[in-house]
Amino acid sequence: MPSEQPNPMLTEMARELSALADGRQLRTLALVAGLNFCSNDYLGLAEDARLKQAVIEAVQASSRVGGTGSRLLSGHHAVWTELEEEFAAFAGTEAALYFSSGYAANVGLLASILGKDDLVFSDALNHASLIDGIRLSGARRIIYPHLDLQWLQLALQNHENRAGRKVIVTESVFSMDGDISDVKAIHDLADRYGANLVVDEAHATAVHGPRGAGIVAKCGLTQEVFAVVHTCGKALASAGAFVCGSTILRDFLVNHARTLIFSTAMPPYMAGQISAALRLAKNMNAEREMLLQESLELAGGLSADGWNVSGTASQIIPVIIGGNDETLNAAEVLRAQGFAIRAIRPPTVPIGGARLRLSLTAQIAGRELARMHECLNVWRSSRLALSAVGAPAGQA
Repeated sequence: MPSEQPNPMLTEMARELSALADGRQLRTLALVAGLNFCSNDYLGLAEDARLKQAVIEAVQASSRVGGTGSRLLSGHHAVWTELEEEFAAFAGTEAALYFSSGYAANVGLLASILGKDDLVFSDALNHASLIDGIRLSGARRIIYPHLDLQWLQLALQNHENRAGRKVIVTESVFSMDGDISDVKAIHDLADRYGANLVVDEAHATAVHGPRGAGIVAKCGLTQEVFAVVHTCGKALASAGAFVCGSTILRDFLVNHARTLIFSTAMPPYMAGQISAALRLAKNMNAEREMLLQESLELAGGLSADGWNVSGTASQIIPVIIGGNDETLNAAEVLRAQGFAIRAIRPPTVPIGGARLRLSLTAQIAGRELARMHECLNVWRSSRLALSAVGAPAGQA
């Protein structure tokens, strides 16, 4: 018989969920309805008939449809070695190692290469997977203000003679602000002060750089940066991620990265899906150029109309509204107009930085971008009108 006494842990959890709901911060799983501005499928490959056919062929050609074990036990297959070689050539690095997710790649990489005697310099807006990997490593953390390279240089100077290894960690395209780090300048600082550089290209992969090879490749630094992480679940419409770098790094991770060693391998057909997506993406320069041009134009238009779009220079455009309730209201109004747009609120973003995150893809027509822009302006005008009506006499 189950106990009739309430479980104290569940009671406390229910109380916390209730508090989140009261503050309109309770997260729930929901289907996306309407024109999708939430998707990271930047090139539209997730619905591409060519990729769907490639997946069918990969499944049919595969000897099994399960991973069966970790890659160090029964889960390895020749297709993974072939894919890693193919991806390394794409990324411009000596080697690449596949992980089951971008989160697993970042955590496995950083928790392996860093130790308690090391010092890591991390951008304040780095992704949670980078933050968690650093925490698990036990290394001393120095968080530098977002994209503030003067601050970073001073911190490097102050610790120039400190014992232990030094590593700088940054995203290239930041997932919530859409701005792009100056990878060349950061690399120069790393080189000057004896640090290694790790770059997460998650939102740049297949979108930015030569043939979509990312910001590091655009800077000509693929042989210089210590490690570059490319994900497959966004513009490549697949799953998993690659840590790209030297052969020594690859072999080290095979022996030390717990998220690889203790994870069941992905089924072999997934390698066929990623390979097909990569071949398609490399030849989609026209789609990349159109996407980035339309993103630039939309961000410029919003900024000209007084919207705060942060420093975006990519296909991710934040419309920073500030307050949680205002942002939720804006998202609700836009959804009523047929746009699938979500409100992003603390703790995902800083307090006072609640926003609409517009994630543009090659499938969204320019006329729809213009309509969404106009709907935003109409929403703001209506809110201002309501505020004026509700203001005390003489303060409207």
